[in-house]
Order: sequence, then structure tokens, then C-alpha cells
Amino acid sequence: EDPVQTALLIASTETLEGFASGLVEMAPEPEGLASLPDIDHRKGALPLPVQAEILRRPGEADAAGLVRPGLVLATRPNALVTSPAAATIRYRGPLLDFGNVMVLEPQPGLLFVFAGLETVFGDVGQVVASGAPVGLMGGNDPKIDAILSQSSEGTGQDRTETLYIEVRQGKTPVNPEDWFQTNKDG
Repeated sequence: EDPVQTALLIASTETLEGFASGLVEMAPEPEGLASLPDIDHRKGALPLPVQAEILRRPGEADAAGLVRPGLVLATRPNALVTSPAAATIRYRGPLLDFGNVMVLEPQPGLLFVFAGLETVFGDVGQVVASGAPVGLMGGNDPKIDAILSQSSEGTGQDRTETLYIEVRQGKTPVNPEDWFQTNKDG
């Protein structure tokens, strides 16, 4: 919530992991956070924050051989990204080469990191409700997208944007599939 501390953290960060770990260290004391209900009982049942198809699961290498601990999702251009649970916004804005990043804290010590957004909504420290819009994916002109999505309906060709999701408990990345429902097609 301290913009100067956050700016210094961004300036000194070279990786998403370093940034997320730094955010954990900057965390206010739990009594300073808005008291949100514990969501452990919803583990594995949270909806993905956007309608999407899974491109890569945790631990799967991309074309360059890079392995990440999160999910890479293919979304439609201009897709709405929502909060999967009531959460406090810990960070929103550009970060390294990830585009805009939204970091949500649904309970103390648990972070949901969404990277690759075009636009982010809300303010740091704000508590958002489950299902509340937190951002938009990038994309082309909506009129062109409407034509393209009609012509490629059902082919998967309309999912041209990617959203990266990472879940952290403390400083440690955990498998997002432990938290989110991923067995359904987006």
C-alpha cells in the first residue's frame, strides 16, 4: 500500500518471483488487512478469472524451454478478468515484460498473480468482491474482433491473448490447479 516502497521494489526486481516475494515481505500485519473469510475450503473449486483454454500447465516448458510454476491461459481479445474470490488488491500496474499485473490477496499469505493484462481496475488496498472485474485482456478493435470471433467460432483461433496465473503461499509458488477448477474447457 506504500507507493514509494512498491516503486523501489519494482525498480530492484528482475523477475516476477522476486517481485512476489518482496510483496510478501512488505505485507501489513494481518490485523491491518480487511478481514476476509478464509478460502481454504474453496481450494480446487475457484473459477478461473477469465474464460480461457489452458495452453501450458505448471512445469511444462514453452517453445523457448522456459518452465514456469503457473498456468498460461489463452483468452479472447478484450476478455474481462475477474477476481475468483473476495480479495485485497496488493499491486496493480506494469511489471517488467509481463504487461499489467494484478496481485490479489484473498487471505493473509496467499497471493493470486495475474500477468499479461492490458488494463487493470481498482486501487491498491481496495477489497474487491468475488467476481468483481479486475482487468481486461488486450486485443484489437472490438468491431474487428466481433467479425473475427464470428468467423472463427469454435475453432480456437479467437483466443489470441495470454494470461499467466501464479499462486503463492508465502514466498513459495504452488500449483494453481490446486486452487482453480481447470478440468473444464473455457
